[in-house]
Amino acid sequence: MTTVRAPAVAGQFYPAEPVQIAQHVQRLLAEARPHDLVAKALIVPHAGYIYSGAIAASAYASLIPFAARIRRVVLLGPTHRVAVRGLALSGVEAFDTPLGRVLLDTEAAQAITHLPQVIVSAQAHELEHSLEVQLPFLQSVLHDFTLLPLAVGMATPEEVAEVLEAVWGGDETLIVISSDLSHFLPYAVAQLADIETVRSILKLHQPLTHEQACGGTPINGLIIAARQHHLTPHLLDLRNSGDTAGSKDRVVGYSAFAFTQEQRHARH
Repeated sequence: MTTVRAPAVAGQFYPAEPVQIAQHVQRLLAEARPHDLVAKALIVPHAGYIYSGAIAASAYASLIPFAARIRRVVLLGPTHRVAVRGLALSGVEAFDTPLGRVLLDTEAAQAITHLPQVIVSAQAHELEHSLEVQLPFLQSVLHDFTLLPLAVGMATPEEVAEVLEAVWGGDETLIVISSDLSHFLPYAVAQLADIETVRSILKLHQPLTHEQACGGTPINGLIIAARQHHLTPHLLDLRNSGDTAGSKDRVVGYSAFAFTQEQRHARH
């Protein structure tokens, strides 16, 4: 019998009814501005879809032209409810959403269990939204894929990068980092803060603090890996909740990035 993580935030962060969520995600993807990029890695936000869904869609829509080749998604997001040391595997075999079941890559999980920073914690995953809210997008864009979800707690950038290196793979593997930016600043202050954070990411400068990005820890690890693998970051979207569905008194920042392989052109 397959061990499964049930959806925890369906009906809160995104619609729980299958037809409704399918239509909602397809509408967000259709409205996203197209980007002609072939991404190895993405950074996407993880708030309720009413707030950050359009920003996330700008990254996921960029996958559509080459979606058929992606067979595995390595998904990292910060823990919000359970404090853990290291990066936590879920210990289950599948994640369910209203759109169906996503099988986990148990071989990839086994390949990193020897690392001291990798633990197994079903509790860290049980109520965590930063990973779950990405799944309906992935299910809507990709054809057939397995998932390696990691809930990231207290870890160094180097520890995260070591895990990413172990599961980096080739063109079949997509890395997704789930993170919002600044939290609960006034609109204009948040804009300035988030622009600085974006500049750091575009320059592959780390470490980012958790005040800059709640998923700063996995982003920092991705930045190290991006340098090692010669990836180039591209900003796809930058907005905050004051731009989408909230007041401008206290906003949360959202960004979407694609990291692409540098093209080496021969000189003639």
